[in-house]
Amino acid sequence: MNAETPDFIRATRTAYDTIAEPYTEQFSDWAGIPTLDRAQITGFAELVKEQGKGPVADIGSGPGHVTAALHELGIPVFGVDVSPKMVELARRTHPNLRFHVGSMTSLDLPSETLGGITALYSIIHVPDDHLPTAFAEFHRVLAPGTHALIGFQYEQGGGHMHLDERFGHEISLDYHWRTPDEVAEKLAKAGLQVIVRVLREPLDDEKLSRAYLVARKPA
Repeated sequence: MNAETPDFIRATRTAYDTIAEPYTEQFSDWAGIPTLDRAQITGFAELVKEQGKGPVADIGSGPGHVTAALHELGIPVFGVDVSPKMVELARRTHPNLRFHVGSMTSLDLPSETLGGITALYSIIHVPDDHLPTAFAEFHRVLAPGTHALIGFQYEQGGGHMHLDERFGHEISLDYHWRTPDEVAEKLAKAGLQVIVRVLREPLDDEKLSRAYLVARKPA
């Protein structure tokens, strides 16, 4: 991260560095992910295996539990996260897997080398004016004919939330709630066609709906 790093990346990195340990304690259990959400990830893994075109980058990998689950499903995979502390904890928990620090708006990866991308609940921290850059990066690093799985919370009409405290720590973290149509439109403009949309209502204590989009880079 250099002096030209956008402010939102610095803020997101600092926030997750600050809350990395309690966040990992609460959100590092694959079994704790709702069944319907796990089904989207395992189905995506099958799609990747059918193609066999390269590794998957789990972008916004956090504690690394989804990265590890994809590995257990037989997928070559590595994690990328903006937070060095999250990467440190993921490496400690999953020493057999590769994790590195990076931003989805500037991926340190060669073009057309990935067999897939998962970005689960990570685009929510990217402002509208930077999301096209992130999706252009997804398009650049994906091999032709491969797919990205994008998961995010949403509410009708969109919205924005700012947190200045979480887990008892002072932070400055922004969340951007976009409708599935808005995200699909931005993906299409980046050259990624949405071929699957799975939407579900909030479960238990959740306040927002969830969307999973599978987008394909043309062959």
